[in-house]
Amino acid sequence: MKKFIAIAGNMGVGKSALTKLLSERLGWEPFYEAVDDNPYLADFYQDMRKWSFHSQIFFLSRKLRYYLEIINRPGSVIQDRTIYEDAEIFAENLYRQGYMSERDYHTYRGVYEAILPFLPPPDLVIYLQASVPTLQRRIALRGREFERNISVEYLEQLNQLYEEWARNFTACPLLVVPADEMDFVKHSAHLEQIASWLAFKKFPELFKTLPHRRRGRRKIPAQQRELPGWE
Repeated sequence: MKKFIAIAGNMGVGKSALTKLLSERLGWEPFYEAVDDNPYLADFYQDMRKWSFHSQIFFLSRKLRYYLEIINRPGSVIQDRTIYEDAEIFAENLYRQGYMSERDYHTYRGVYEAILPFLPPPDLVIYLQASVPTLQRRIALRGREFERNISVEYLEQLNQLYEEWARNFTACPLLVVPADEMDFVKHSAHLEQIASWLAFKKFPELFKTLPHRRRGRRKIPAQQRELPGWE
Protein backbone atom coordinates (compact mmCIF):
# COMPACT_ATOMS: atom_id res chain seq x y z
CA MET A 1 0.00 0.00 0.00
CA LYS A 2 1.29 3.45 -0.91
CA LYS A 3 2.56 5.58 2.01
CA PHE A 4 3.36 9.27 2.29
CA ILE A 5 5.75 10.55 4.98
CA ALA A 6 6.86 14.17 5.34
CA ILE A 7 9.84 15.42 7.35
CA ALA A 8 9.54 18.72 9.23
CA GLY A 9 11.98 20.85 11.19
CA ASN A 10 13.92 24.07 11.34
CA MET A 11 16.54 25.02 8.76
CA GLY A 12 19.76 23.04 9.09
CA VAL A 13 18.25 20.31 11.26
CA GLY A 14 18.82 17.53 8.70
CA LYS A 15 15.54 17.15 6.80
CA SER A 16 17.17 16.60 3.41
CA ALA A 17 19.70 14.16 4.86
CA LEU A 18 17.00 12.09 6.58
CA THR A 19 14.84 12.21 3.44
CA LYS A 20 17.73 10.77 1.42
CA LEU A 21 18.75 8.14 3.97
CA LEU A 22 15.22 6.93 4.69
CA SER A 23 14.29 6.82 1.01
CA GLU A 24 17.33 4.61 0.38
CA ARG A 25 16.62 2.45 3.44
CA LEU A 26 12.93 1.95 2.67
CA GLY A 27 13.14 2.04 -1.12
CA TRP A 28 10.78 5.01 -1.36
CA GLU A 29 10.94 8.02 -3.68
CA PRO A 30 12.28 11.27 -2.18
CA PHE A 31 10.87 14.74 -2.84
CA TYR A 32 13.31 17.47 -1.83
CA GLU A 33 12.55 21.05 -0.86
CA ALA A 34 13.33 23.59 -3.58
CA VAL A 35 15.86 25.88 -1.93
CA ASP A 36 18.83 26.43 -4.20
CA ASP A 37 16.59 27.15 -7.20
CA ASN A 38 14.46 29.75 -5.39
CA PRO A 39 15.29 32.91 -7.41
CA TYR A 40 14.31 35.17 -4.51
CA LEU A 41 16.15 33.51 -1.63
CA ALA A 42 19.50 35.32 -1.78
CA ASP A 43 17.69 38.66 -2.11
CA PHE A 44 15.37 37.68 0.73
CA TYR A 45 18.24 37.21 3.18
CA GLN A 46 19.60 40.62 2.16
CA ASP A 47 16.26 42.43 2.47
CA MET A 48 13.53 40.37 4.14
CA ARG A 49 10.89 43.09 4.08
CA LYS A 50 11.16 43.57 0.34
CA TRP A 51 11.33 39.93 -0.74
CA SER A 52 9.48 37.91 1.93
CA PHE A 53 6.18 37.67 0.05
CA HIS A 54 7.87 36.73 -3.23
CA SER A 55 9.99 34.04 -1.61
CA GLN A 56 7.09 32.50 0.32
CA ILE A 57 4.84 32.43 -2.74
CA PHE A 58 7.59 30.62 -4.65
CA PHE A 59 7.87 27.97 -1.94
CA LEU A 60 4.09 27.58 -1.77
CA SER A 61 3.75 27.15 -5.53
CA ARG A 62 6.54 24.57 -5.55
CA LYS A 63 4.91 22.62 -2.72
CA LEU A 64 1.66 22.51 -4.69
CA ARG A 65 3.48 21.14 -7.71
CA TYR A 66 5.11 18.50 -5.53
CA TYR A 67 1.76 17.53 -4.04
CA LEU A 68 0.33 16.88 -7.49
CA GLU A 69 3.34 14.70 -8.30
CA ILE A 70 3.10 12.86 -4.98
CA ILE A 71 -0.60 12.15 -5.46
CA ASN A 72 0.06 10.73 -8.92
CA ARG A 73 3.00 8.56 -7.88
CA PRO A 74 2.12 4.85 -7.65
CA GLY A 75 4.69 4.14 -4.93
CA SER A 76 5.49 5.43 -1.45
CA VAL A 77 7.21 8.80 -1.05
CA ILE A 78 9.09 10.88 1.52
CA GLN A 79 8.81 14.68 1.34
CA ASP A 80 11.44 17.12 2.60
CA ARG A 81 9.51 19.83 4.52
CA THR A 82 5.72 20.10 4.65
CA ILE A 83 3.43 22.72 3.19
CA TYR A 84 2.21 23.39 6.75
CA GLU A 85 5.60 24.78 7.76
CA ASP A 86 5.69 27.26 4.89
CA ALA A 87 2.57 29.03 6.08
CA GLU A 88 2.29 28.30 9.79
CA ILE A 89 5.93 28.83 10.71
CA PHE A 90 7.94 30.76 8.12
CA ALA A 91 5.27 33.12 6.79
CA GLU A 92 3.85 33.50 10.30
CA ASN A 93 7.28 34.41 11.65
CA LEU A 94 7.89 36.97 8.91
CA TYR A 95 4.56 38.59 9.69
CA ARG A 96 5.10 38.61 13.47
CA GLN A 97 8.56 40.13 13.07
CA GLY A 98 7.35 42.85 10.70
CA TYR A 99 9.13 41.49 7.62
CA MET A 100 5.84 40.80 5.80
CA SER A 101 3.14 43.43 5.61
CA GLU A 102 -0.36 42.73 6.85
CA ARG A 103 -1.72 43.01 3.30
CA ASP A 104 0.83 40.51 1.91
CA TYR A 105 0.36 38.15 4.85
CA HIS A 106 -3.42 38.00 4.53
CA THR A 107 -3.12 37.49 0.77
CA TYR A 108 -0.68 34.64 1.33
CA ARG A 109 -2.81 33.03 4.05
CA GLY A 110 -5.88 33.35 1.88
CA VAL A 111 -4.22 31.34 -0.89
CA TYR A 112 -2.88 28.75 1.57
CA GLU A 113 -6.20 28.24 3.37
CA ALA A 114 -8.10 28.00 0.09
CA ILE A 115 -5.99 25.14 -1.24
CA LEU A 116 -5.35 23.22 1.99
CA PRO A 117 -8.69 21.32 2.08
CA PHE A 118 -7.89 19.80 -1.31
CA LEU A 119 -4.51 18.38 -0.22
CA PRO A 120 -4.48 14.94 1.41
CA PRO A 121 -2.36 14.96 4.59
CA PRO A 122 0.66 12.67 4.93
CA ASP A 123 0.31 9.35 6.72
CA LEU A 124 2.96 10.59 9.15
CA VAL A 125 5.03 13.71 9.80
CA ILE A 126 8.48 13.25 11.36
CA TYR A 127 9.43 16.39 13.29
CA LEU A 128 13.20 16.81 13.79
CA GLN A 129 13.53 18.81 17.00
CA ALA A 130 16.88 20.55 17.67
CA SER A 131 18.39 23.37 19.71
CA VAL A 132 19.84 26.49 18.10
CA PRO A 133 23.51 25.46 18.68
CA THR A 134 22.86 22.21 16.80
CA LEU A 135 21.19 24.13 13.97
CA GLN A 136 24.12 26.57 13.77
CA ARG A 137 26.68 23.77 13.54
CA ARG A 138 24.81 21.98 10.78
CA ILE A 139 24.12 25.18 8.82
CA ALA A 140 27.86 25.99 8.96
CA LEU A 141 28.73 22.49 7.75
CA ARG A 142 26.62 22.72 4.60
CA GLY A 143 28.19 26.09 3.74
CA ARG A 144 25.47 27.93 1.86
CA GLU A 145 26.66 31.48 1.31
CA PHE A 146 23.26 33.11 1.77
CA GLU A 147 22.81 31.41 5.17
CA ARG A 148 25.99 32.75 6.79
CA ASN A 149 24.35 35.84 8.27
CA ILE A 150 21.29 34.16 9.77
CA SER A 151 20.99 35.39 13.35
CA VAL A 152 20.59 33.36 16.51
CA GLU A 153 17.42 35.35 17.23
CA TYR A 154 15.89 34.32 13.88
CA LEU A 155 16.55 30.62 14.56
CA GLU A 156 15.18 30.94 18.11
CA GLN A 157 11.99 32.56 16.85
CA LEU A 158 11.51 29.76 14.33
CA ASN A 159 12.13 27.14 17.02
CA GLN A 160 9.46 28.70 19.23
CA LEU A 161 6.97 28.60 16.35
CA TYR A 162 7.89 24.98 15.60
CA GLU A 163 7.15 24.00 19.19
CA GLU A 164 3.78 25.80 19.09
CA TRP A 165 2.97 24.14 15.77
CA ALA A 166 3.94 20.65 16.96
CA ARG A 167 1.79 20.93 20.10
CA ASN A 168 -1.28 21.88 18.04
CA PHE A 169 -0.74 19.77 14.91
CA THR A 170 -3.66 17.41 14.24
CA ALA A 171 -3.67 16.82 10.48
CA CYS A 172 -1.95 13.43 10.88
CA PRO A 173 0.23 11.53 13.40
CA LEU A 174 3.46 13.29 14.42
CA LEU A 175 6.69 11.54 15.43
CA VAL A 176 9.14 13.79 17.32
CA VAL A 177 12.81 12.87 16.83
CA PRO A 178 15.34 14.51 19.22
CA ALA A 179 17.90 15.63 16.63
CA ASP A 180 20.32 16.99 19.26
CA GLU A 181 20.85 13.41 20.40
CA MET A 182 20.32 11.51 17.15
CA ASP A 183 22.82 12.10 14.35
CA PHE A 184 21.55 9.73 11.66
CA VAL A 185 24.21 10.97 9.20
CA LYS A 186 27.14 9.93 11.41
CA HIS A 187 25.57 6.98 13.21
CA SER A 188 23.76 4.30 11.22
CA ALA A 189 22.21 2.94 14.43
CA HIS A 190 20.21 6.16 14.77
CA LEU A 191 18.86 5.81 11.24
CA GLU A 192 18.07 2.16 11.90
CA GLN A 193 16.12 3.09 15.02
CA ILE A 194 13.89 5.47 13.04
CA ALA A 195 13.43 3.01 10.16
CA SER A 196 12.62 0.17 12.56
CA TRP A 197 10.07 2.28 14.42
CA LEU A 198 8.35 3.03 11.12
CA ALA A 199 8.36 -0.61 10.04
CA PHE A 200 7.32 -2.26 13.29
CA LYS A 201 5.16 0.37 15.00
CA LYS A 202 3.63 2.71 12.46
CA PHE A 203 3.57 0.69 9.22
CA PRO A 204 3.86 -3.00 10.18
CA GLU A 205 3.15 -4.02 6.61
CA LEU A 206 6.60 -2.69 5.73
CA PHE A 207 8.18 -5.54 7.70
CA LYS A 208 7.68 -7.84 4.72
CA THR A 209 9.51 -5.53 2.32
CA LEU A 210 12.09 -3.75 4.53
CA PRO A 211 15.60 -5.09 3.70
CA HIS A 212 16.86 -7.13 6.63
CA ARG A 213 19.90 -6.05 8.62
CA ARG A 214 22.15 -8.44 10.51
CA ARG A 215 20.77 -9.04 13.99
CA GLY A 216 22.69 -7.61 16.91
CA ARG A 217 22.46 -5.45 19.96
CA ARG A 218 21.15 -1.93 19.29
CA LYS A 219 24.00 0.50 19.92
CA ILE A 220 22.17 3.58 21.18
CA PRO A 221 23.92 6.15 23.41
CA ALA A 222 22.81 6.00 27.04
CA GLN A 223 21.74 9.65 27.08
CA GLN A 224 19.51 9.28 24.02
CA ARG A 225 15.75 9.15 24.59
CA GLU A 226 13.90 6.22 23.06
CA LEU A 227 11.42 6.92 20.30
CA PRO A 228 7.75 6.60 21.26
CA GLY A 229 6.47 3.03 21.08
CA TRP A 230 9.90 1.40 21.01
CA GLU A 231 10.08 -1.77 23.11
